[in-house]
Amino acid sequence: MSQYRFKVEPGAEVFVGDRRYLITALLDVDTVLAKEMATAVTERLFIKDLRPRPAPAVTPARGELLELGEEALAEARRRLAIVQPLLDAPRCGRQAVAERGAEYGLSVATLYRWISDYRQTGLLSALLRKPRSDAGESRLSAEQETLLQATIQDFYLTPERPSLQQTYHEVVRRCRTAGLRAPHYHTLRGRIATLPALTRQAHRLGKATAEHHYTLSPGSFPGADWPYAVIQIDHTRLDIILVDEHYRLPIGRPWITLAIDVFSRMVAGYYLSFERPGALAVGLCLVNAIVPKEPLLARYDIAASWPCRGLMDTVHSDNAKEFRGKMLRLACEEYGIAHAFRIVRKPQWGGHIERLLGTVLTELHRLPGTTFSQPHQRGEYPSEQAAIMTLPELERWLLVFLCEEYHQREHSELKTSPLQRCKEGVLGTAERPGRGIPPLIADEDKLKLDFMPVVERTIQEYGVVIDTIHYLDDALRRWVHARDPHQPQRLRQFIFKRDPRDISRIYFYDPEVKTYFPIRYRNLANPAISLWEFREVQRQLRQEGRRTIDEEAIFAGYEKRRQLEEQAQALTKQARRQATRRVSRPPATAVSAPPADPTATVAAAAIPPFDHVEDGF
Repeated sequence: MSQYRFKVEPGAEVFVGDRRYLITALLDVDTVLAKEMATAVTERLFIKDLRPRPAPAVTPARGELLELGEEALAEARRRLAIVQPLLDAPRCGRQAVAERGAEYGLSVATLYRWISDYRQTGLLSALLRKPRSDAGESRLSAEQETLLQATIQDFYLTPERPSLQQTYHEVVRRCRTAGLRAPHYHTLRGRIATLPALTRQAHRLGKATAEHHYTLSPGSFPGADWPYAVIQIDHTRLDIILVDEHYRLPIGRPWITLAIDVFSRMVAGYYLSFERPGALAVGLCLVNAIVPKEPLLARYDIAASWPCRGLMDTVHSDNAKEFRGKMLRLACEEYGIAHAFRIVRKPQWGGHIERLLGTVLTELHRLPGTTFSQPHQRGEYPSEQAAIMTLPELERWLLVFLCEEYHQREHSELKTSPLQRCKEGVLGTAERPGRGIPPLIADEDKLKLDFMPVVERTIQEYGVVIDTIHYLDDALRRWVHARDPHQPQRLRQFIFKRDPRDISRIYFYDPEVKTYFPIRYRNLANPAISLWEFREVQRQLRQEGRRTIDEEAIFAGYEKRRQLEEQAQALTKQARRQATRRVSRPPATAVSAPPADPTATVAAAAIPPFDHVEDGF
């Protein structure tokens, strides 16, 4: 069991508070039967309350995702592909490990070490290559690698479809001609095994045959054979005008990002806001899909079951820019989530999420303030005058509709309800075994940070500056004027995470401790603002002819803007919309890291700039 993720299945050891249990049976998608280890008493437990075994005092260190580098990530991916069948197997005996090792030219001890490393954390970064004193001796040279890849491309991936053995003989022949030592047969086999199946099919069997095997037929989706096997995600602007919470006057139409479980058609997650969707909306929607929904439903006083939780196998999206960000790709890889993109001009690949978005839009047309889908449908209906719902009220309506209506009613294609289909996929039926509960996340704070946007900065004696705003905390002191270990003539760039909805604090990744520390404004008197508000103030200051826009000017402009907005809220939609964005600012992400100096407690407001840091501190 890993300290980052854990499984809820018979035989698994879990905790509720300090009490240790052994799961004996899955009762339904929300509860299990478990025996308390101390008393041997069997109890019914809610899955939402379960936690894994507490992490040991010293845990395996992992690098921040951006630190890893493409070469290291590629090697970690290769190792995971090799051990994945052993991880998935119900029983992983020595014979199976030995056979897998022989297939790839690896020792049993090596595979057991990789399996242990991955199971201990459940993260891709656990399979990073450990530093070796003889690093490089067993690797292919650049010339060997180039020759090997060229042979795969122009010999193996051809319509003549040569066998693996024939391809290896060609590699040996080319190496002999070039005066190079031929790589091992298993090296070639491993390289070919990492090629996408669609690529192999397209080159060897033809594009039409490949598309026949990998293109959807109506009502189906390859690989969506159980809950959370495939999650589709997309956005739309909702056909409804909302009002602000203070004056109850119109402020405009919100956006929604939705994720659907293709197998069951359950809504897996969502994100609702007035901001045009981007990488943040995608990340927060996926986080919502992974974490348990009980706290969210309790906040809105909704007593319904929404058993969508855990890590999905694959996220499927279109090719929009917000789905192709580096942090989204790295975060998905870190948690073992594959990211598949819709094939261009193949609309059926996105059919499930498109139909769900259409269903939500159609239901909205029953609410006051709807704009309908088309102007001719709206006719003379006064959408703005009829608008009565605020963003929180719409969110509650959405949750009630999803949990008490959409999930409960029969789906036209499934011939059963999404909730029932989900239960069957998890628990099984008389004809088909269930998959069980998808792996759960133990550290939700880390999950949110991993999907959060990132910036890189040097650390100076005055702290860190991001977009003219200064941040300061004693956790930074150790790294003032630190040099890049690979390029000593340059200052080291450090990784910071930032939630654009609230930039009053950032999260500093300490490369030695390998954890995050929250870093607040240097001037704690400044108010919390969003990145959107910051840029609006910046734009207005430029329009006023300001040549120098520093932190003081930004917050002075922000306060002036606030005062004008308060005066204008009763008159303009823009002012009311901006006020609504401010009210819906999220709570700060908790970071469970220890203080930088556990022996000292330093009040944030009392930390001075690092003006007198000695060299080498």
